[in-house]
Amino acid sequence: QEQLLETGGGLVQAGGSLRLSCAASGRTFNDYAMGWSRQAPGKEREFVAGISYSGGSTDVADSVKGRFTISRDRAKKSAYLQMNSLKPEDTAVYYCAQSRQTIVTHIIYEYDYWGQGTQVTVSS
Repeated sequence: QEQLLETGGGLVQAGGSLRLSCAASGRTFNDYAMGWSRQAPGKEREFVAGISYSGGSTDVADSVKGRFTISRDRAKKSAYLQMNSLKPEDTAVYYCAQSRQTIVTHIIYEYDYWGQGTQVTVSS
């Protein structure tokens, strides 16, 4: 069973940057797509970014396009979310997840394994 641990969250001013990391401890990390989702208080969890199993294909939500970039390092069994030009509306708990698919998917329920989340707070 895959276990995922997110790090890198914190408090940042609007316009600033953060880089989230997700370290996997299981044996299937390199076989499946990975994704980042977020959940703000009182809102549903939403897809933010995804990357295929090979790393050759990525996609991000329209709300973060041009600001967020997802990547993965297969040798280190890690995934990353580079977040630039942060806005107060980006404030949320960010979750790393492993998909049951090899290609990028926006569908939350197609992700089987989840980390515990890391808080990102953007002040205005």
